[in-house]
Amino acid sequence: MTDALDFALLFVLAWAVVAYLFAPRLWRVYYRYRPSVEDVARVTRTADRHPGDPVNIALVGSDTDVVRAMTAAGWYPADPITFRTSMRIIAASVLRRPDDDAPVSNLFLFDRKQDLAFEQPVGGGPRQRHHVRFWRWDQMYDGRAAWIGAATFDVRVGFSYTTGQVTHHIGPDVDAERDLILTGLREAGLVESIEWTDGFHSRLEGRNGGGDHWRTDGRLAIVTVRGFAAAASE
Repeated sequence: MTDALDFALLFVLAWAVVAYLFAPRLWRVYYRYRPSVEDVARVTRTADRHPGDPVNIALVGSDTDVVRAMTAAGWYPADPITFRTSMRIIAASVLRRPDDDAPVSNLFLFDRKQDLAFEQPVGGGPRQRHHVRFWRWDQMYDGRAAWIGAATFDVRVGFSYTTGQVTHHIGPDVDAERDLILTGLREAGLVESIEWTDGFHSRLEGRNGGGDHWRTDGRLAIVTVRGFAAAASE
């Protein structure tokens, strides 16, 4: 029994070292010398430089208006990643307990991690959830702040196909997640206008950093959020 336990502990230790230390470093080296991959536009990046989730929505408005609009549409702001929140989401996933503001992993756009993140839990725990990350665009859109987003649906918790790390796996239909946000904002009465950019993505399918397949119609939805003060006055 002792030998079996020792072997199991050594196996877990070896897996952790490979998945969280060696594999990410090897991938960073690999993508450093892959300029053709680095040039793939309009897709987020993981910390080890894998292509991440595709951009599929943009919100126009102040940070206050965006947070209030998403909250009114039934989305919860995600907590930052800390040791405490990481332990909490693990416990909630295993025990299938609600964790409406569980943290989301960091993805990168404009060479920085997301500025805002929101989620909608499904069922009794964070194993399945709708979620979206937003990055503040460094340009104005019609004189207002703009936030570039990537919305996906977490279907289950498992091991990354690329590093072996524990991660959420996403569903392939990212357009459904984009449209879910649009529907929620419309129903909350907080949409001023919606514009569509056709052909935003030239590649209509791919795989994210965990190796999950995604597909899209290639369109970007640009949603101008109504100022909360204006919406409340009506």
